[in-house]
Amino acid sequence: MTEGPRLTRHSTRRRVLSAAAATAALPVVGLRAQGTLEQRVVIITSFSRDVTTPFVQAFERRHPGTRVEVQNRSTTAAVAVTRETRSAPPDLFWASAPDAFEVLKGANLLARPQVDTSGIPERIGAQPTHDPQGHYFGFAVSGYGIMYNTRYLRANRLPVPKEWADLKNPIYQNHVGISSPSRSGTTHLTVETILQGEGWEPGWALMMEMAGNFAQVSDRSFGVPDAVNSGQYGLGIVIDFFGFAAKASGFPVEFVYPSVTTLVPANIAMVEGARSPNAARAFIQFLLSPEGQEVLLDPKVMRLPVRPETYAKAPQGFPNPFTDTSLGARVRFDNELSEARYELLNSLFDRLITFRLRELTEAWKAVHAAEAALARRENAEGRRLVAEARAKLTRIPVSEAQAKDPAIAGAFQPTRPDRPAGPRQAQLEEEWDRHAVAAYAEAKQLAERAQRAR
Repeated sequence: MTEGPRLTRHSTRRRVLSAAAATAALPVVGLRAQGTLEQRVVIITSFSRDVTTPFVQAFERRHPGTRVEVQNRSTTAAVAVTRETRSAPPDLFWASAPDAFEVLKGANLLARPQVDTSGIPERIGAQPTHDPQGHYFGFAVSGYGIMYNTRYLRANRLPVPKEWADLKNPIYQNHVGISSPSRSGTTHLTVETILQGEGWEPGWALMMEMAGNFAQVSDRSFGVPDAVNSGQYGLGIVIDFFGFAAKASGFPVEFVYPSVTTLVPANIAMVEGARSPNAARAFIQFLLSPEGQEVLLDPKVMRLPVRPETYAKAPQGFPNPFTDTSLGARVRFDNELSEARYELLNSLFDRLITFRLRELTEAWKAVHAAEAALARRENAEGRRLVAEARAKLTRIPVSEAQAKDPAIAGAFQPTRPDRPAGPRQAQLEEEWDRHAVAAYAEAKQLAERAQRAR
């Protein structure tokens, strides 16, 4: 992972004010000589240039005297730069991960500019649209689901999935891709959403069986939509705008939200001590304006706007969380729970799935073959052996209580070449490795015995 602070932990928690009270308390930042914007505004962002360029161009057309400088970094690196350049920070921080904004807010690194949010609902789905204390503002929302290549599915005679559980079907074996949550914040939120929506043990059991069909665990978020677009495999577990942007660009793809999903705002904030506060505030205001919201419908962006009226200009079939109130409503995402086990979850996924994908998929192939044989010739002993194999493949060596225990979850930190895992983390990861190796080998042997049972 890129060097930077841990995005999911912050040492102090402030009492959340009501939106009205917070707005009333906001200091006036950048209102002095509002009509005069600085000549340069610096933005640090995790978004790709495909996403940022349409906004930058539209803003510079609106304010021709101001040039926008964009610095692209991963989220962790962007937070690190913002924390390490307090004397001369970037003006704006722009990213998807809400944890990053909470880290900066907790470190008193975010200003509270006076921004007009009228016409934007306080909540979209189950999440607040903006920080109630006015430190950061949601300009778009995104959900998580399944992207699929329509030509690939037709060529391979595969059904269109609608729910996460559909991806357990053996028919999808070697047809599904995902990125590692330790390398992709959006995949982490996807996995956490499934665990919160289904429960820790049932959610992991679902994830482990889905993983039996994985063709790849990519080390980058973009690897999954690129592979689906090209037909390397047919289905990918992605954030929604990957699917929408690919379809708008002419690829034969579609995207579906399972019922267990959530909508999470993508945010922007002015950094405390910004050298161009007027231009920074103007850029935030532009993103939230009707004109700025329409940029979200650019084929290279394709994110869900936070203004309801913008959807009237969206392409046919574009999802609308204001008319489809079921979208993102089933899971009330618990940010504190996610933070408490963030790095543990990432490590556990890698130890059980990413680093052992070949052994895991081979074991599930054996289980599926045994179940197909038993469907043709029922056998009680075979059923018992298959049930035992399934139990080994879906049992997780960490309980939900342990995953929330600070003594265990707190031992996990992002590892880098210059900073290996601490002793407790290394011990647990070694135990998980041994669990995976033994469980998958034993499950495969049990399934093979089940095929031979008489």
